Order: sequence, then structure tokens, then C-alpha cells
Amino acid sequence: MQVDEIRQKLSKVNYIAEAPLAYALALFSELKRPILLEGEAGVGKTEVARALSDIFACELIRLQCYEGLDVNSAVYEWNYQHQLLTIASANKNHKAPEIFSEKYLLSRPLLQAIRQDKRPVLLIDEIDRSDEEFEAYLLELLADFQISVPEFGTINAQTIPYVILTSNGTRGLSDALRRRCLYYYLEYPDFDKELRILNTRLPDINKQLARQVVAFVQELRSLELRKNPGIAETLDWACALLRLDVSNIDEDINKLINSMVCLIKTKEDRDSLSKTEIEHILAKAI
Repeated sequence: MQVDEIRQKLSKVNYIAEAPLAYALALFSELKRPILLEGEAGVGKTEVARALSDIFACELIRLQCYEGLDVNSAVYEWNYQHQLLTIASANKNHKAPEIFSEKYLLSRPLLQAIRQDKRPVLLIDEIDRSDEEFEAYLLELLADFQISVPEFGTINAQTIPYVILTSNGTRGLSDALRRRCLYYYLEYPDFDKELRILNTRLPDINKQLARQVVAFVQELRSLELRKNPGIAETLDWACALLRLDVSNIDEDINKLINSMVCLIKTKEDRDSLSKTEIEHILAKAI
């Protein structure tokens, strides 16, 4: 898929991609290599996977990573209850049970992804939240697109999924993992791009309010907040203002402050923003 084509297709599913990201996604598609997307929370990494599943018209299989994630949750496990029933039945009939076969194997996201008839998008979300041991386990899948099940054998991919890994940078990832992936770092969007995203997602918003919303959020991100508002927060806040019949964000400062529950997500950040400072940010935004 060519760069211009992928940008157009992404735009049709309401994802605004700059040219460098489109190049990375075009190569990722053609080379059948995983891509690692890094960036702050809220910059749109997960949305890339959703958009690609739409433009490729394929299933999105998501593995949400967390500390303690293991093979049983991510790859496969055996149906122990069914196996025990089979063993009990076999003992009654004096037969040797065959309990490590296909009918007892339960597929989890990674195994599901390589056993599809049509290439799915496999999203391994927030890989940096998983343990290093699990990250090491992924290397076989990302290098050879196969999964080894000790009791069963090696399962090779029926189709090679479009693999997207995301990371918020909470811990360093291994060189071995990075070598197996293409790489792209997603920044917070600049004013023009975020305005395009807002107008695309909320086409009924008036131009003045859209510009004020984006300018206000951009100013917030310039502060040293613990949790910067992401694109999703921008969209949520714009929706909230529309529901409150706000056409200009400086028309009611109290309504504005109360609506910021959509933007400010920690007590520390809430306490750090005084009414005077919000008014100062507002003055810059309008």
C-alpha cells in the first residue's frame, strides 16, 4: 500500500496521520514486520490499530499487557476441567487418555492471532507494563511467527498478523525486541493537527469553539502536569462543552472549570491549577 493511499484510507476512518507515520505504516504493511509505537499516553497509539483494522477490513485482536501477564492469559492454556473428565472416563474404561490434543487447547490472543484465515491486526498494548520474562517469550512469535507448546508441538502461523506493539515508556524495552520491530515515536499533535482531528470527529462544532478548545488544551500541555490531557480528553471536553451549550469558552468561567473534569485526571493536577491560573490559560487561548 502506497503512502498517499494509506493516508487517504486512514482519513476516511477519521484517523489523521502525518506523512512520516504513513510511511512507517506502509513499510510495516509491505514488509510484514511488527511495529513498535512509543509515546506519551493519549497520543493515539491504540487508535492506530483500530484504524488499521478498519481499513484492512480485518479483525482486531487485542492483548492488554500488565505486570504478571503470563502464557496462560496471553498465549494458550489447557482445558483442565475437560482433561480431568476425560481422565476419569478413561480410567473407568481402562483406556489411555489423550489429553494434550487440539480439542483441549484453549487459544488466547497471541495464539488466536496466528490461527486466523485472514490476517488480523494484533495489538499488544502497553508492552512496557509486562514483565521482562514475558517480553522474552514474545521474541519467538515476532521473529518466526510460531508458538511452541511443549505438550503439543510447534504451531506455525496460518497467516502473519499485522502486529502493533505500543509502549508509554514506563520501562526500557530490550534490544532484542526492538530489533524485531519497525519503530515510530508518536508526539502530541501540534495545534493544526489536533484541530483537524477535532473537526473530523466532531464536524458540528463551531469553528471558534474548536480553535479555543485546542488552544486551551495545548496551553495545558505546556505546564508541568502529572498527566497531560491526551487527544481523547480533548474530544471528551469538546463534547461536554457542546452538551453544556457553550459556544465560547470564556463566557462562564465556573462552567469552564467544572467541565475540566474531562481534562484533569489527577488530584495533584487539579490542586495545582488555581482559578487565577486557569483564567491566565484562558486568556492565551481565546
